[in-house]
Amino acid sequence: MTANEKTLATFETRLHQMILRFQELKKENGELYVMLQDQEKAVKELQEKVNQQQSDYDSLKMAKMMEITDGNLEDAKSRLSKLIREVNRCIDILSDDQ
Repeated sequence: MTANEKTLATFETRLHQMILRFQELKKENGELYVMLQDQEKAVKELQEKVNQQQSDYDSLKMAKMMEITDGNLEDAKSRLSKLIREVNRCIDILSDDQ
């Protein structure tokens, strides 16, 4: 075997190794793309779930505020009237003392 034949044989071997490595990397790249797509899909689903939960929370908060406003409005008016009467009595007492 001459030096040229030896160099050519080495070149063929290296080329074959490079082609095999390229095929391995190509396969790995494809698998990584699939994983990436799965992760992006999971992130999208979780983001939609977060948005839905936020919407549900906002609706619940609004409903609770309406419930408090409707149910406790009479109670609040009653307590306020009672406080006003008490303040007026105190004013009357202080006015009588002078």
